[in-house]
Amino acid sequence: MNTPLDRKRLFLVGNLSIFMIGLGFAVRASIASDIQGDIFNQLDLARSAGLVGEVLGATFIGFALTLLFGSALVDKVGMRAMLLFSALGYIVGSMLVVAASFMPVTSVTYWLIFLGFLLTGLGWGAVEAASNPMVTAIYTEEKTHRLNVLHAWWPAGIVVGGVAGLGFAALDLPWQTNLLMLILPGAVLAWLTLSTVFPVTERVQAGISYGDMFRELFRAPGYVVWFFIMMITAAAELAPGQWVDLALSNIVGMPGIIVLIYVSMLMFVMRHFAGVIAHRISSVGLLFFGCIFAAAGLYGLSLSTSPLLAFISATFWGIGVCYFWPTMLSVVSERYPRGGALFLGLTGFAGGLSIQFVLPQMGAIFDTAKIQAAGGVDQLATLSGAELQEVLRFASVESFQAVALLPLLLLPVFGLIWWRDRRVSSGS
Repeated sequence: MNTPLDRKRLFLVGNLSIFMIGLGFAVRASIASDIQGDIFNQLDLARSAGLVGEVLGATFIGFALTLLFGSALVDKVGMRAMLLFSALGYIVGSMLVVAASFMPVTSVTYWLIFLGFLLTGLGWGAVEAASNPMVTAIYTEEKTHRLNVLHAWWPAGIVVGGVAGLGFAALDLPWQTNLLMLILPGAVLAWLTLSTVFPVTERVQAGISYGDMFRELFRAPGYVVWFFIMMITAAAELAPGQWVDLALSNIVGMPGIIVLIYVSMLMFVMRHFAGVIAHRISSVGLLFFGCIFAAAGLYGLSLSTSPLLAFISATFWGIGVCYFWPTMLSVVSERYPRGGALFLGLTGFAGGLSIQFVLPQMGAIFDTAKIQAAGGVDQLATLSGAELQEVLRFASVESFQAVALLPLLLLPVFGLIWWRDRRVSSGS
């Protein structure tokens, strides 16, 4: 006799897993400037921001890898195993970065931090590989709404992690305390997962074979368009969010993590209304208008010279990117149901792969701009105080403006798809 599924408990497990990865995102954003200042400036002053981009990018490498392979295997190994692996990745990965921070600064330090972030990224990908198909399997008739509510706990985790980070700093606690905070949700997730009965994926419920799921890649060539769209929407949302504390602290003169906390609170509330909005203008229409707001917000953030302007710009950015990730997943699931967990995973893989390229590029733009503004590496090493601050502000503006162009690239794409969908639905 089969044990009945408890949808509320499953949704709780999913929410906790998404909360944990949001918490990890905030922790990385909070400590990026600490890692640069305490470790990478000693290792290589000229490339320190690029090194930060590389280790932060390692998170997205891990994220992309587990989504690529984990989504293809989730039907084989089970959702429970994927979530347990995720919890382990966050616990061990966090401990590695903490250990590396207390070592003498050498190339070994860099690689330990890289490995620690890679492990948390693998855990992040395992969450997405398990939780997304789990929710589409138990809420087949309201995917856009439920996936947006599920992913509302991502910004909730960012808010908690960001506020805690500010609190730790105010109490003058070591920045490593942020990483230790990730161990608790990892342990709770492992405990809940061990005592929960999980469903099979929607693809299995529909009787579509494992081989047919892979053959759908060749039967649905249009999916390739959505794969590349996801790369751009993810870059517009996640890359600036991971870079915001380091960059906005220089541009505005206030902790950028405060802006990230504010945007995350906004996203947490707005994602609960995704189903209502999508019902009125369609999911693709939601993505179209999101691009307009995201581009305006990102460009505004790069030009903000005061906290007020930063918050206004951040509001536009937050509204714009709010629905990108979960709505992209729901659109893919609705249009390609035979692709099952594989297509959901590939879509997330596209997002993670994109950030791996974008974050180091933002770091490289930052480094090039700061050296240019200072008049060379030797001059940069001699700067301090207001002069150094002005150089860093210029570099931060350059790195933010580069990524502001990304949402604009998608406006004609979403516009064309939206127009086509409306023609098909009207029968013309």
